[in-house]
Amino acid sequence: MTETTVGIGGAAESTDMVLNIGPQHPSTHGVLRLRLVLDGERIVSAEPVVGYMHRGAEKLFEARDYRQIVMLANRHDWLSAFSNELGVVMAVERMLGMEVPERAVWMRTLLAELNRVLNHLMFLGSYPLELGGITPIFHAFREREELQAVMEEISGGRMHYMFNRVGGLKEDIPAGWLGRARAAIADVNTRMHIYDDLVRGNEIFRARTRGVGVLSAEAVHAYGVSGPIARASGVDFDLRRDEPYLAYGELQDVLKVATRTEGDCLARFEVLLEQTRNALDLAVACLDRMAELAPGPINQRLPKVLKAPEGETYAWTENPLGINGYYLVSKGEKTPYRLKLRSASYNNIQALAVLLPGQLVADMVSILGSLFFVVGDIDK
Repeated sequence: MTETTVGIGGAAESTDMVLNIGPQHPSTHGVLRLRLVLDGERIVSAEPVVGYMHRGAEKLFEARDYRQIVMLANRHDWLSAFSNELGVVMAVERMLGMEVPERAVWMRTLLAELNRVLNHLMFLGSYPLELGGITPIFHAFREREELQAVMEEISGGRMHYMFNRVGGLKEDIPAGWLGRARAAIADVNTRMHIYDDLVRGNEIFRARTRGVGVLSAEAVHAYGVSGPIARASGVDFDLRRDEPYLAYGELQDVLKVATRTEGDCLARFEVLLEQTRNALDLAVACLDRMAELAPGPINQRLPKVLKAPEGETYAWTENPLGINGYYLVSKGEKTPYRLKLRSASYNNIQALAVLLPGQLVADMVSILGSLFFVVGDIDK
């Protein structure tokens, strides 16, 4: 489709092309559509068109009780399922004024960081793939498989763990699991240099990402961008440090918040890589603490019918892709009256409207891939 401007005498002065990218899967991480207006090879304007995967989870929350909504919550960002569950149960526990056993707090922190590594490894491998480098994805899946094995052993699930419960975790950890988790983390740690050698130091990768798709700190604030994308633009904010939850308040000496000021595609990749390494360090620190804790309960006893008292609350967490928040309104029933989800990818993807104009079409995939989004997290 073209848009033509007609000048004096009826002669065409310029022609802008309207190009639809998507909504097919191969080039765009999922069913997202971009409506681009082009002047030659240069992007004039960009509009992200969302909703192709919309499943109405927020409405479905209202028809499920507080045990069942965990199943819905862990699916919007399928790479961060454990972290998604966490936000829901924290909101309900806050409404109930419930204290979670110490062992559950540390186990939740450990599993949240392992889930962060699993999320980031997918993007550390798939982003170079979109730029023509096939090898890193094989390494990423090898490391993911080691960590997936320990997550599957403890929860029974590979993607949708369903391991969080209001009041703690589903069940206690299997015998010897802490040792197997420690061994898996050590194996992955010894191979993290591969992403420096194969990707970050690759001259083709650097040429495609350095100085490309610069997102300003002002745009980050304007669009509510969060997570590694925001920190790559110099916005130094991480809920684990700035508003600690779970056991993060006791892990401040291990927690390192990676930031950059360049705001380009390369900076976003570097922040993701550093954050992955730090998540592995945090997981080791949690394992050390778990080894010191005395045996005890991993959850609270709940009534057969769980009802939250009338009121409202908001629980937010630092998910792998950014800030994830649940606004819960209760009328005293066993189902939420309203449960609004604030997902990281939804805000982050809106920044494409200011990020893509002025860029070349050839750089669009580099920029799009560097936003590290999951389409289900956009469409909820």
